[in-house]
Amino acid sequence: MHKTFYPIGILISTTGSYGTVGRSILNGTLLACQQINADPSSSITLVPEHADPAGDLSAYYPAARELLDKGIRHVVGCYTSSSRKEVIPLFEKRDALLWHPAHYEGFESSSNVVYTGAAPNHHISPLMDFLLESYGKKAFCIGSNYIWGWESNRILREYISQRGGQVVAERYIPVGETDLTQIIEMIFHEKPDFVFNALIGSSSYAFFEQFRRACRARGVDQLADYPVASCNLTEPDLSEIAEDCRDGHLSSSVYFASLLSSENEAFITGYARSFPEGPPPSAESEAAYIATKFLGAALLKTGSDDALAARAAVAGLKMWAPQGLVTIDPETHHTFLTPRIGRSNRKGQFDILVEAACPVRPDPYLVSMDAPTQQMMRKTTLRVVS
Repeated sequence: MHKTFYPIGILISTTGSYGTVGRSILNGTLLACQQINADPSSSITLVPEHADPAGDLSAYYPAARELLDKGIRHVVGCYTSSSRKEVIPLFEKRDALLWHPAHYEGFESSSNVVYTGAAPNHHISPLMDFLLESYGKKAFCIGSNYIWGWESNRILREYISQRGGQVVAERYIPVGETDLTQIIEMIFHEKPDFVFNALIGSSSYAFFEQFRRACRARGVDQLADYPVASCNLTEPDLSEIAEDCRDGHLSSSVYFASLLSSENEAFITGYARSFPEGPPPSAESEAAYIATKFLGAALLKTGSDDALAARAAVAGLKMWAPQGLVTIDPETHHTFLTPRIGRSNRKGQFDILVEAACPVRPDPYLVSMDAPTQQMMRKTTLRVVS
């Protein structure tokens, strides 16, 4: 069969303060490329080219421009919201398409972006309901000092205030900062019911370790007295946290590697075979895998790499992904996904506590502030992930 070759870009920081998660995104994209290229019934071959901005925000725009200057029309990329917003104007100007494979805070729409990661109603809203019901109404918010941290905490603040809750304090640190001493002392002083963590990369790893050890030094049971919950804590992050500090943390996500399904088993097996050095697969690597699979389907459907034609072609497409059924919403070009909440364990995996009964339509602008609670809190049996 004659094959048409399509170059695609991968704009992901695989070095720098959040390089571990970036490498998992790169791996998910490359795995999908391998599978598409190996399919004898497929008439396309994807030729990936990776650009690494090394976590430097100012490097994203020139890296994206260099990819597009080479004639690439489709780019899978950007982990942070700041990097995504940095390059969107370029994609809009050049009629190219960014496939964004990461959870994000919402309140954005671009005709040149397809969003395959979680929208705020997939991860922030369900987590808030769970925390308020399970732990109490006083939150301490900590975040990296950029869009993700600001917006995630803003949504939390508005959400819990409508339900009679209170944010007792809100603090931000620069991306990559690892001295959390003052903030940890403030947590002990404020005595919140839970801590909402919107830190990323090395800052987040340092917080989990320093906070757990500070609690031990005070004779405090951190898991019981100061539970920490995140919307961006994944398996690659756990691999960067000391083993004695990585367990018991809550994470709201649409995918955990511990999911039991034939699709996820195939994904995990293929990932481990192709990338034995890791990092482990994550929600981000799955979102990148999904994005690339949908990209391949769009190229097959249109027979060209025209970006706007591909965006139109992918609207409404469905696939059985490792997390379950996913669908591109034709109205928002975000994705129907299945919310879940897990608790980390020392093996670097998550025990799934609750999950939605079915995929939930994306609501990027949180038109409804109600979490999909009626669909969601289907109790699952806790199990040890081997």
